Amino acid sequence: MRRPTAPLVGLLLLATACTADPAPDPKPVADRWRPAPGLAWQWQLSGRLDPAVDVPVYDIDGFDHPASAVADLHRRGRKVVCYLSTGAWEDFRPDADRFPKALLGEGNGWKGERWLDIRRTDLLGPLMAKRLDMCRDKGFDAVEPDNMDGYRNRTGFPLTAADQLRYNRLIATMAHDRGLAVGLKNDLDQIPKLLPDFDFAVNEQCAEFDECGRLAPFTAAGKAVFHVEYELPTEEFCPQARKLGLSSMRKRYELDAWRKPC
Repeated sequence: MRRPTAPLVGLLLLATACTADPAPDPKPVADRWRPAPGLAWQWQLSGRLDPAVDVPVYDIDGFDHPASAVADLHRRGRKVVCYLSTGAWEDFRPDADRFPKALLGEGNGWKGERWLDIRRTDLLGPLMAKRLDMCRDKGFDAVEPDNMDGYRNRTGFPLTAADQLRYNRLIATMAHDRGLAVGLKNDLDQIPKLLPDFDFAVNEQCAEFDECGRLAPFTAAGKAVFHVEYELPTEEFCPQARKLGLSSMRKRYELDAWRKPC
């Protein structure tokens, strides 16, 4: 989850025609992408998608973009990551009505979003499987599951670290079963235990909060860390990012097309 330290402007996009394109054949599980440290990336979750940024990796919203957008990025030589919220409910998603009310907890700081009771894998598992099927069927190479650290927040549920480990591993396994690489979003405290289960990491503001060194196990294992800062100028975080092998850039909170890479 992006830290709620500034207002989000224009994040929500219309999700029309998201499933209008024919689904491509799923990739064999053995061919799963494994991104290496240092890959440049673009993370765009709002505004009109700009496919022309010359980077090898794009991270875009899984619901808001059809298979044709993923195919276009592939033609341009990009790997494409499917952004999903797996730990919070969003009232603006087309499947929002499928979530039982018993799963919905406190708000997570963003309008229309509430934490999910990740202990209820009997209910959440099938819902998340359908979302991951969508990512696979649209041709994505990987998934970025968001809100994966509910146990450290006021969710309305008595979540434990063990609950979070169990749920995060479930999401990783389901992604891998579909031939998708999967990234660990934030959740720095559990990196030592979750490193074997995840193919890369996505982090926000580790430099601002003096946490980037905690991501070193990923790069040491040959796994990419896709990192953004919102407040710090690049000259303040890029030198350390380069030393650690992070794929770092500065973005605006709305995560539109603008970027300033290291």
